[in-house]
Amino acid sequence: MTGTSDASSAGAAAAPAIPELMRAVVIDSVGDADALHEATVPVPSAYNSEVIVQVTAAGINPIDAKTRAGRGVSAGITRFPAVLGFDFSGVVVKAPYEAHPFAPGTEVYGMTMVPRTSGSYAQYVAVSTLSVAKKPAALSHVEAAGVPLAALTAWGMVVEVAKAHQGQRMLIHAGSGGVGHFAVQFARYFGAHVIATGSTRNQDWLRELGADEVIDYSTTRFEDVLSDVDVVIDLIGNVHDNTGSRSLSVLHPGGLIVNAPTGSWPTFLEEADTAGVRATTFKVAPDGDTLSTISRLLESGDVHVFVDEVFDLGRAADAHRALESGHTRGKIVLTIPAH
Repeated sequence: MTGTSDASSAGAAAAPAIPELMRAVVIDSVGDADALHEATVPVPSAYNSEVIVQVTAAGINPIDAKTRAGRGVSAGITRFPAVLGFDFSGVVVKAPYEAHPFAPGTEVYGMTMVPRTSGSYAQYVAVSTLSVAKKPAALSHVEAAGVPLAALTAWGMVVEVAKAHQGQRMLIHAGSGGVGHFAVQFARYFGAHVIATGSTRNQDWLRELGADEVIDYSTTRFEDVLSDVDVVIDLIGNVHDNTGSRSLSVLHPGGLIVNAPTGSWPTFLEEADTAGVRATTFKVAPDGDTLSTISRLLESGDVHVFVDEVFDLGRAADAHRALESGHTRGKIVLTIPAH
């Protein structure tokens, strides 16, 4: 059977039979949102320590749209049709061995490694057990699917790199986006004084998330009202109005800027060095242990995920168009049919 491996066949005795084929949304080549379409493709096989998860919901992220358009990680796609999608929430249907902690029937969420593996815009994914965690019981699958990539990115930038702490002044750009709304909450949780930029409609919401100060980028140049900032969490770069370059002037000497969308600002490190500040890019890793830590904050209610829009799998193109409009609050999620 295409969707199984000899090493793990015994571990799925109690699980439903895994079909050889599945529904998925694929691209046959890079292009605009209309390049996304439904197709029938083989269920991915699991090897060694991988589990197979039946996907209930899949998160949409900017890297998905960039990859679909020929940027992002598109250079790593070795064959078409290709299934995109990093985030998923679902149920394990095949485990590596009988006593595995993610036994068949376990509700999990996590990240795939697109383009190394097939993505989550599909009924099944095969993924390393190191990349998943048990789904928080307090979250639906739709909510959980909005968490992994965005929350792990925010955690890495805010907690691991910037080391958010009491008394630290942290500026977070695009605070109402997928990564941003987690970044604001993590920074606040660890005691930082949070300054967030956002649109007019999101001013009150950003304060509800925990921002101490909110700057409306449509009416105020943040560099005109800010100075002596310790850390900038840059989720925009220079893709819009040279936001990244303008951020360097609000940092105190030796301050830190952490940049995620590196492709928009190729002179990032050189400009930061000239400005006398520390700088680093960031790339997220699908870390199940860290995701488990984040799960505890989600379970306790200290952190929340906000899902702005939900689309059926067949409307993936509409979901990408909604994401690329630039007005998403929180996350966009696809629901995946079981049949």
